[in-house]
Amino acid sequence: MSDSSNLSVEPDGLTPEQRLEPPNTRLINAGIATIHNMETLRACVAYENANQQRIQILRRLEQRASKIRSQDD
Repeated sequence: MSDSSNLSVEPDGLTPEQRLEPPNTRLINAGIATIHNMETLRACVAYENANQQRIQILRRLEQRASKIRSQDD
């Protein structure tokens, strides 16, 4: 059985783990900024909740969700 939290949901091929656990922590913001759809964002939130549960990262994901929603309007 495969772990769906490691599946890429965007054409750029980045998994939630690659976005939120890069070798350099400065890349986390870039990983979040390159999320362009709610499906990818939900996968990243699920990954973060299942692993690190970092409040600051979850807040950034929440802010990104608000931005995506406002662009869809």
